[in-house]
Amino acid sequence: MYIVLVSVRVKPDSVEAFKQATVDNARNSVLEPGIARFDVIQQQDDPARFVLVEVYRDVAATTAHKETAHYARWRDTVAPMMAEPRTSLKYANVYPEDWR
Repeated sequence: MYIVLVSVRVKPDSVEAFKQATVDNARNSVLEPGIARFDVIQQQDDPARFVLVEVYRDVAATTAHKETAHYARWRDTVAPMMAEPRTSLKYANVYPEDWR
């Protein structure tokens, strides 16, 4: 597994619109064969901060994901909502070893 944690801070007046666009992207993303999981989490004490937990079956699936229409729609929709550029960290799964 290849895990990407994407940190996002949106403008306070864009929180609800960001959530709507991001949930739409997540719902479509989990339909991709290369994605095992796609979670959208919101920070409790700062609702303008989000983390996207993207779990891919392999590195190639990240490239395939970025070529989808729903990803392009999300990227273009949320770009003006960002309070700062989003960042990402990449991880490898350690346990469970056979997690799917």
